[in-house]
Amino acid sequence: MNTSRMLVAVSSPWASQKLTEPIVDLARRLDAEAIVAHVAKLKEEDESEADAKQRGEQTLKLLTQAMLDAGVDTQGVMLFADDVPKAIVNTAKARQCSLIVLGLTGKGVLKRLIEGDVPGNVVRQADVPVLLCPSNWNGSI
Repeated sequence: MNTSRMLVAVSSPWASQKLTEPIVDLARRLDAEAIVAHVAKLKEEDESEADAKQRGEQTLKLLTQAMLDAGVDTQGVMLFADDVPKAIVNTAKARQCSLIVLGLTGKGVLKRLIEGDVPGNVVRQADVPVLLCPSNWNGSI
């Protein structure tokens, strides 16, 4: 029986593929169930909700299936929200997660100012530890 849960928030198929190996390793070490979450939000003004949902489902499926294939108890959760950090933190709380894991996108300061600093806001709002994985990181946990 798993003793803990961790929420893994992913924003893109690229992040799902990049995080698979270290997240599987971390889940095994912690004997943790993984809740993989994607917050669907329109990227462009001309993007439809259906496109955003399809992109999110692809992102979720990649990491969720890879973790299940590796023997990690995993659930995928599609979230719809304008406030991405709040959705992540509220889901972690509702699912009784003891850790939140985020993959960083490598956005610069200006882009974070314009689009919002999701990792920074998650860290400030969360009442559980938050693990941030840098976009250029290739190591293991």
